[in-house]
Amino acid sequence: MAAKREASVDLSLVPDIVVGRLPLYLRALTDMKNEGKDVTSSQELGERLGISSAQIRKDLSTFGEFGKQGTGYTIGFLSDQVRRILKVDRMWEVALVGAGDLGRALVHYGGFEDRGFRISAVFDKDPAKVGKRVGPYPVLDASSLASELRTRSIHIAMLAVPSTEAQGVTDRLVKAGVRAILCYAPTSLSVPRSVHVQYIDPVVHMQRMTYYLP
Repeated sequence: MAAKREASVDLSLVPDIVVGRLPLYLRALTDMKNEGKDVTSSQELGERLGISSAQIRKDLSTFGEFGKQGTGYTIGFLSDQVRRILKVDRMWEVALVGAGDLGRALVHYGGFEDRGFRISAVFDKDPAKVGKRVGPYPVLDASSLASELRTRSIHIAMLAVPSTEAQGVTDRLVKAGVRAILCYAPTSLSVPRSVHVQYIDPVVHMQRMTYYLP
């Protein structure tokens, strides 16, 4: 079963909200594959994710035709196609800036490599941390950030520094060629339009949840 990509679709114009659902589809498909399933449907995906089957079909049809009406989707094939669309059918090297408690936790998190990402360099400005190891990685001096990123051709970074330092570090990352930043600092970053930032702030999500509590 081959995907038929629509030649008239400008993928740069695909809404970010659609792109944001693709990793959810990939996670559900991976779970199904691990459960031994071979075929699924938009209805089954929707039930797992709390997304309407119509929305799932619409999202996927943006990128091509991946299934047949009445027979559903071949899980292995659809997983491969979503990985290709998200460009995680390869391994991305990632820089981690900040070797504090959060940074160490991220290094020891085991869920990156099987999803297409590998932390390959850890930086910190604290002389007490530089040269020591965090997991398998020696902590590099943040002063070498630009040269190391260029040498290693790293274009993705995770930011685990205090909010007061986040913008300054971000400016240096951008100058070094980083084009995607996952920010754990509770702040908003100013970046060029060519740089994509995602924020992870647990407090923001908890504050959103408390709105619905009695």
